[in-house]
Amino acid sequence: MISVEAFPSIEQIQAVRAYIKETWKTLTRSQEHILDAARDPKFHGEIDRYPVYVSPQEDREAIEQELQKILPPEEWQQIDLRTLPAEVCMIEQHGLLYLPHDYVVPGGRFNEMYGWDSYFIQLGLLRDGEIDLAKSMVDQLVYEVLHYGMVLNANRTYQLTRSQPPVLTLMILAQFEHTQDVDWLRSTLPAVEAYYFFWVVPPHLNQATGLSRYFALGEGPAPEAVADEIDEAGRTHYDRVKQYYRDHEILDYDVSQYYNSETDEFTDLFYKGDRSMRESGFDITNRFGPFSIDIIHYAPVCLNVLLYQMELDTAKINEILGHSDLAQQWRDRAVERCRRIDHFLWDEAAGQYFDYNFATGTRRPYEYATTFYPLWAGIASEEQARRVVENLPRFEAPGGLLTSTTVTGNQWDAPFGWAPLVLLAVQGLDRYGYRTEAERIARKFISMLVEDFQTTGTLVEKYDVNTRSSNVEAEILYGYSSNQIGFGWTNSVFS
Repeated sequence: MISVEAFPSIEQIQAVRAYIKETWKTLTRSQEHILDAARDPKFHGEIDRYPVYVSPQEDREAIEQELQKILPPEEWQQIDLRTLPAEVCMIEQHGLLYLPHDYVVPGGRFNEMYGWDSYFIQLGLLRDGEIDLAKSMVDQLVYEVLHYGMVLNANRTYQLTRSQPPVLTLMILAQFEHTQDVDWLRSTLPAVEAYYFFWVVPPHLNQATGLSRYFALGEGPAPEAVADEIDEAGRTHYDRVKQYYRDHEILDYDVSQYYNSETDEFTDLFYKGDRSMRESGFDITNRFGPFSIDIIHYAPVCLNVLLYQMELDTAKINEILGHSDLAQQWRDRAVERCRRIDHFLWDEAAGQYFDYNFATGTRRPYEYATTFYPLWAGIASEEQARRVVENLPRFEAPGGLLTSTTVTGNQWDAPFGWAPLVLLAVQGLDRYGYRTEAERIARKFISMLVEDFQTTGTLVEKYDVNTRSSNVEAEILYGYSSNQIGFGWTNSVFS
């Protein structure tokens, strides 16, 4: 047993790193692994042939011939290659969205390439010297923008209508640092610009604040939630939410917008909120009210800080390419967004950054680890950073950093901690000179991972940072409760 104060030995650290190095192979999907990728653990039961959808812009016959060369006949016979219909509503059977080259999946039930997971995974790949695979990750996201319209939540047809927190330019510049390939950098620019404008025009733009919001484009229940987020009593996630609405008075938002108590049915707007919550990557938290269903009425800290960073990154890309005038335009966008973040999202009384409800004109005082994002991006003033750090004890736990300070039965709230939020907070603290605090949080998190690894032999998706344990299933009441093994972003943050 490793005490909270102790730090693992070099041998213990190396044992985990050896596991991570080997796990990259397990989590990699390529053309040779397309049958493995086509199988979706969230939809149970075997089928004779697994649909794989190809963009209408692609030459399906050429792809078919290539796959037939690569795959054994018995595997090829289990693949049903189809051209993606022009409208999502025309898809009759959900399946994998084709990507031409290698990528890494998070692990467990997440057997596809995810939007914001990919950034953290890429950092681990670069740290482990997997330069080509890291580049392929970026190239697949660029491909998604050009062929599917955005960086996707993940490359399944039921996720065609939503993205995830934007990290594309972070990945591009991280890769460029290693390769210095200017021609490659130039080739990414059309996708960068297209994806940026996805976020800064309606419906993702809230024109009253000039800030952006999460807003999924699909309708109705999320298919993966209906298929897989089921408890021991056989109730879906949506059944459990209805029960919550029946049993609780909700003051966080006007529940009648989302739920008809007389008919015991959700409204169309409920499903819009539910899907948008999934676009945020924080599925599920009560950060935007119970189950974050009211998220569509908020300008979130996380999204707008990431867009600020994207504006700075795109300025840097243009500067490298010799486009000084364009670079200045992107910097001007970042300056304006910084001003709006400070105006709408900074709460002087609390000394924290909060999400802004533009429907009510108020910030929601829900303490969340995204308050450290502006430090990570360099948006905060020295005084604002000091105030945020004064609140660090509210989040600090034996295993690192609480996601929120509220226990709700949701996995993206207390007492759970997640690798990406720990990384961004630690980097933010370090950026402003709070190195003692940054190191303390990092040591707590790493020592917890090693301690749990010695018991389980794996790294997983999330941890109870109060008990320093991956045994979390009994505490999670909504969404899916299982802890996923792999796990892409935990591996990378450890590395």
